[in-house]
Amino acid sequence: MLFKLISLDIDGTLTNSRKRISPKTRDKLIRFQKNGGIVVLASGRPAEGILPHADTLHLREFGGYILAYNGGLTIECKTGKVLFRNSFPLSIIPDICSVIKDYPVGINTYKDGTILVGNQINTYTEWEARINGMPLQFTTDFAAAVNFDIVKCLLHGDPAVISELETIFSARFGDQIGVFKSEPYFLELVPKEIDKAASLDKLLHAIGIQTDECIAFGDGFNDISMIRYAGLGIAMSNAAEPVKKAADYITASNDDDGIARMLT
Repeated sequence: MLFKLISLDIDGTLTNSRKRISPKTRDKLIRFQKNGGIVVLASGRPAEGILPHADTLHLREFGGYILAYNGGLTIECKTGKVLFRNSFPLSIIPDICSVIKDYPVGINTYKDGTILVGNQINTYTEWEARINGMPLQFTTDFAAAVNFDIVKCLLHGDPAVISELETIFSARFGDQIGVFKSEPYFLELVPKEIDKAASLDKLLHAIGIQTDECIAFGDGFNDISMIRYAGLGIAMSNAAEPVKKAADYITASNDDDGIARMLT
């Protein structure tokens, strides 16, 4: 089978522990595109946090795509056109804020190149700002401040607290939104039925590529659906165990050019 498209998670997959794409991985992915392949960056990050990596891989030149917010926003890199967008239900944000007010977690969304944060700023909030290269803007009334269209919210806190909130949110809001961890310390809140696999499926249908012509690489919990969906699903050796179990193959870690090793 000749694979026509590679879909890549970013953190822990495409980038190494220093949050950089290694020269070897970059060169292999550019060569794949020069040979007619398509590269898709699929991440929980906002578009602003993905675009620098898209530029490193020359996705504008070769016609790649971005699936931001775990697939809630799909962008064609060559034109900057938004192909698909899903909106988060603003009506439940006051209830979300009511639930978390007594928990040591932060909540954020994204506005005009900034990360809008409520409840608290903690170590994990600061990590979200650093990996995306975006400044934080704190508000004392998150529910009132979010009066504009958004694609997702993110909770950040200690893993034990995030696990507890995942159970609470799934039971209370699971019929209205998607609730899942992307990292032990990040809880993703997204529009219902949005994940990387669903958004990748919609993109493949739009551009005329079959599922079995697609490879997906990932390491996080939010990559499991995409890894299962693709014709060849590959987990990094640094991936969580549930991700490895979902994969067809396990490659080397993100610090050992795991992607490049799979591309000949």
